[in-house]
Amino acid sequence: MGVSEKNREEKRSARERLQQERAADRTREKRRRTLVVSAAVVGVLGLVAVVGLVVANVGKDKADSAGGPVSAPSGLTGKDDLAIPVGATDAPSTLTVWEDFRCPACAQFENGFRSTIQELEKAGELKVEYHLATIIDGNMGGTGSLRAANAAACAQDAGQFAPYHDVLYQNQPAETDDAFAKNSHLLDLAGKVDGLESAPGFRECVDGGKHDDWVNKSAEAFRTGGFSGTPTVLLNGESVFPKKGNENITPDSLKKWVREANKGKKAGSTTPSAPSSIPVESTPAGTPPA
Repeated sequence: MGVSEKNREEKRSARERLQQERAADRTREKRRRTLVVSAAVVGVLGLVAVVGLVVANVGKDKADSAGGPVSAPSGLTGKDDLAIPVGATDAPSTLTVWEDFRCPACAQFENGFRSTIQELEKAGELKVEYHLATIIDGNMGGTGSLRAANAAACAQDAGQFAPYHDVLYQNQPAETDDAFAKNSHLLDLAGKVDGLESAPGFRECVDGGKHDDWVNKSAEAFRTGGFSGTPTVLLNGESVFPKKGNENITPDSLKKWVREANKGKKAGSTTPSAPSSIPVESTPAGTPPA
């Protein structure tokens, strides 16, 4: 083999090695960045939008699931007191929502369906049970999911969960921006809800992380509950997001499904009891009383 031919062979081998290294780099980057699965086609106000179901990264979510009492917010319902109820308690249909305040797909769902859900709530046709998760903290790093969920639980103590919940989603930062990790920002947003920022104990509850352990307990229930991601939306126990059967969820289809389920049933009229001023201490199942 001549010198020039040998040089060409060496250059070709070097190029092939470089191509292989670049391909490996792309594979590693793709694996690293695969945090969001675009899987939901949702019709909102007549428009079809592709939204992402944020997949729980169980290995990275470090929520403390240790036993012991937790400081739960007031007025909870459901298994292990993990659901925050909104709407008439005797409404014939129940929408169960698992969501994360940092989750972009959750914001798209909430901001797109808010008026429809509120209409059904006011008519006594539907009650909503909200469950809080923290998977974005695990997937992206940071503490904004936890901090925002604690603040929302503090708002529940003050009887203002629903409006504050809406304000958080209306002002959600970019997924990579952990702005909700700052209690000062969460308190500023509370100023958008009449009377919340000055409600007795609210500021101390937010700054002190009073309900962090309860949020972690809720996050653990999400991780072990077999859910694929947030938002998880169930109507009377049946998954309806991004679709129910073969029908995509839209404001109109949600109304239709609720009214079909409620056929022949009386609308609800009983509102949840006002939250008590002192949240109860809850203990994990199987923990003997003191």
